[in-house]
Amino acid sequence: MSDLIKIAVDAMGGDGSPKKIIDGIIFNHSVNKKNYYKIFGDKNKIFPLINGKIPTSFFEIVHTENKIESTDSPLEGAKRGKDTSMWLAIQSVKDRLADIVISAGNTGALLVVSKLNLKMIENIDKPALSALWPNKKGMSVVLDLGANIECSSKNLLDFSIMGASLYTSLYPNDKPNVALLNIGSEELKGNETIKETFQLLNEKKSTNYNFAGYIEGNHLMDGQVNVIVSDGFTGNVALKTAEGTANFITDELKKAMTGSIIGKISSLLNISNLKKFKKRLDPRLYNGAIFIGLDSPVVKSHGGTDYIGFFKFARCLQ
Repeated sequence: MSDLIKIAVDAMGGDGSPKKIIDGIIFNHSVNKKNYYKIFGDKNKIFPLINGKIPTSFFEIVHTENKIESTDSPLEGAKRGKDTSMWLAIQSVKDRLADIVISAGNTGALLVVSKLNLKMIENIDKPALSALWPNKKGMSVVLDLGANIECSSKNLLDFSIMGASLYTSLYPNDKPNVALLNIGSEELKGNETIKETFQLLNEKKSTNYNFAGYIEGNHLMDGQVNVIVSDGFTGNVALKTAEGTANFITDELKKAMTGSIIGKISSLLNISNLKKFKKRLDPRLYNGAIFIGLDSPVVKSHGGTDYIGFFKFARCLQ
């Protein structure tokens, strides 16, 4: 077990838990035997779902019947106590009993409980919620996606540095281009915080990344920029807009291809290309985000994803 990656899993967070979470773990184990799962939640509900599906040498269940609800405010979630599945999972990382924690639960509570248990990286004031987005040339790191509604220019500078470091760790052969998400590409556009951050990044001249200035929302998928930085409010709106647009396109294409005889024939003739298109826009492939800035890894799975999405997210740890 010493050679395995120890993953602390909050099994009670998100829609359809714990079944969705356990099904994702079972699927993940079927293709990857390098993980050990410390599962936190109601043993009476979890054990029947996993019993016989994974050898007991690859998992353990830490029993608790208490959990943080999706309707809780961040403060209410933290006040539910130290015996909730989320708190115990995070604490196991703090105590070095696990290497990483995954939860599909309440995002705000996950951030607060993580900050109460874990330390920040030196000189970093706030953690940022960061995720990978697809673009025309590959993937981009985007942050912050909702952890910090208000940010200072120092926060955005920190996010730029952390985002570039994350991208480099994933793609060590590429030097990332960093840009600030803004309402225009001209230097004078944006609020004072954005303009101050622009000046800081422009003057910094880092050897670890290239500063590419501003990027507008309609160019996020162009692939010219690898790290996209914003405050949490703007980033979360961009994320939800992208998700909604992808779902709209997929649904409308499905209607067009099945709504008439000609459409059905066309879909049969182009079934291979349609499958590739659907896979490219499948949100489950890009599920989850990581709080960077903390001294231990905390990852957030989308609460509404299914077990495939949770499996895909866990698989990125291989």
